[in-house]
Amino acid sequence: MDHVRDLVGYSGSASPDISWPNGGRVAVNFVMNYEEGSEYSIGDGDGKSDTVLTEVSSPRVPVGQRDLAAESMFEYGSRVGFWRIYRLFQETGLPMTVFASALALERHPEVAQALRDTDWDMVCHGWRWVEHYLLDEATERDHIARGHEVISRLIGRPPEGFYCRYGPSTATRRLVVEHGGYSYDSDAYNDDLPYWCTVGGRSHLVVPYSQVTNDAKLVGGPLVTGRAFGEFLIDSFEGFVAEAHLHPRMMSVGMHTRILGHPGRLAGLRMFIDHIKGHKEAWICRRSDLAQHWRLHVPPPAPEVAA
Repeated sequence: MDHVRDLVGYSGSASPDISWPNGGRVAVNFVMNYEEGSEYSIGDGDGKSDTVLTEVSSPRVPVGQRDLAAESMFEYGSRVGFWRIYRLFQETGLPMTVFASALALERHPEVAQALRDTDWDMVCHGWRWVEHYLLDEATERDHIARGHEVISRLIGRPPEGFYCRYGPSTATRRLVVEHGGYSYDSDAYNDDLPYWCTVGGRSHLVVPYSQVTNDAKLVGGPLVTGRAFGEFLIDSFEGFVAEAHLHPRMMSVGMHTRILGHPGRLAGLRMFIDHIKGHKEAWICRRSDLAQHWRLHVPPPAPEVAA
């Protein structure tokens, strides 16, 4: 069966006792989700406008009609929000990972070129920002392959990881491994550390993501202000630091250009960056760096030999 559940994991004290580079014990990975232009739309034949992770909790426009307000909120992310976040990370010199939906990059060549000119690492966020659990297997296989090809061509380097919208299908991980171009996936929320699993008899690395330290909480969620988000990120980081003597941890900070790309919200991110920059326990890294370090220091377990 695809995706056998593992409710045990590292069992608390069994976590690998390693340090991140420079002796850090908390790996912090900033993740920009770039999805605008690849979401569901009437123009792309989906029969509806996407309203997820926008400023309106209860859309007014009936399904089947174009929701021009929601469309314009997505457009804000690519027209304005991306550049605001981009400039912040260029100014601070911090590394970043980009979860990019390939079609969104195709529709904004300037964004693709800007990312091409950085050393930020790319993760394929699907060919489009659609639910993979609604796709049949042949279509999902095509989306996984097409996303890899488009990002490789536009950015000039391939996406090392894969992460689809919200939740994978039961076939997603198997199809990602079968593709062969991805070295890990992030379609899991079940740990604060990477871990190995077996897919089709092969060892496969999972680098979990987080919906907790994610700006999605700022729209329709419990947080309202950027300052509250920044304080929550600081509290989360300090919680990991308090455990540093027990085991290393990783912290993913999820950012969306149409959400965190607004000035009042970005102020909270600046608060968090000021708090961790130069902190002795923090290793601020790309996701590919994190995966590479894990493969080097925590190699996959040896295959079991039948008696």
